[in-house]
Amino acid sequence: MKKTFCLMLISLWISWTTVSSAQEIEAAKKEGKVIWYTSLALPSSTALAHLFMNKYKGIEVEVHRTGSQRVLQRVMQEASAGIKTVDVIHTSDAGHFVLLKEKGLLLKYVAKGGESFPAGFKDSDGFYYGMRATLSVIAYNPKLVSDKEAPKTWKELLDSKWRAKQVTAHPGYSGIIMTHVLALVKQYGWNYFQELAKNKLHIVQSANDPAGVVASGERPVGVNGAEYFYYKTLKQGNPIKILYPKEGVPLVVSPTAIAKDAPHPNAAKLFTEFILTKTAQQMLADNEGLYTGHPEVTYPNDKPKLKDLKLLAVDPDELEKRNAEIRKRFVEFFGA
Repeated sequence: MKKTFCLMLISLWISWTTVSSAQEIEAAKKEGKVIWYTSLALPSSTALAHLFMNKYKGIEVEVHRTGSQRVLQRVMQEASAGIKTVDVIHTSDAGHFVLLKEKGLLLKYVAKGGESFPAGFKDSDGFYYGMRATLSVIAYNPKLVSDKEAPKTWKELLDSKWRAKQVTAHPGYSGIIMTHVLALVKQYGWNYFQELAKNKLHIVQSANDPAGVVASGERPVGVNGAEYFYYKTLKQGNPIKILYPKEGVPLVVSPTAIAKDAPHPNAAKLFTEFILTKTAQQMLADNEGLYTGHPEVTYPNDKPKLKDLKLLAVDPDELEKRNAEIRKRFVEFFGA
């Protein structure tokens, strides 16, 4: 009798969770849409959206892609104006989520999919999760720069022989570059960037932009940039080589969160759970060259494992506190 009763309870529990899951999906389908503000490159964010829409027919993902700083600016402007548009927020600046959490603009949602993620990939209070991670690296065009000549360290980028031959993305636009700048400031001080600026760098916006500039030969050396996008550009057959400086590589964890006043909260929760699944995270690793916090995800053999690199991580709280300083000093040194 006791055994039968236990089996009955287990059966009821399984039935309840199945019904609950079905109810959550149905509630999301009734809303019919999730509006996603993201800094993930458009091909990548579109691919993820389509993966979700193929699984959950009838729920549209409306992708609004721009740079991390512009995502934050839009979220803050809409919040101050009482406009409730965004459902899910994703940028590459972890400091943004410290700010949004402090201002009460995020919905606390303990995602089941994020339970197995390491501490560095989730907020301890359940307000946001690391959707992806990338590195900021050095890259060069092997048709224009020999392997022997290529800069192997951050300090070698300061050599005057690279004058007018380098490209940098901008921390005022990109969260990846905001993290990159802080990581190297902590390593070398502001003098590093003051010296780097003497080489008259070509300045672009997104951390994805240097890949195209380097591949085209317009500027043969990228002093920073999203490793995953360099990797994707390389896999498309373009002339790019990626370098991971032994003295350390900035690690950029990019969070995702649900807006507190999300107009489609059920769809937002379902989308959040989906992007934290192994299926979605593995797709980001396989197709996009990204790293993730999911412990079961595997990576292409031609990408280094994070454990084999010296990683330069920055504290999200410090990133938020020094945001204005970083933008100001970068403009001061680079003139833009």
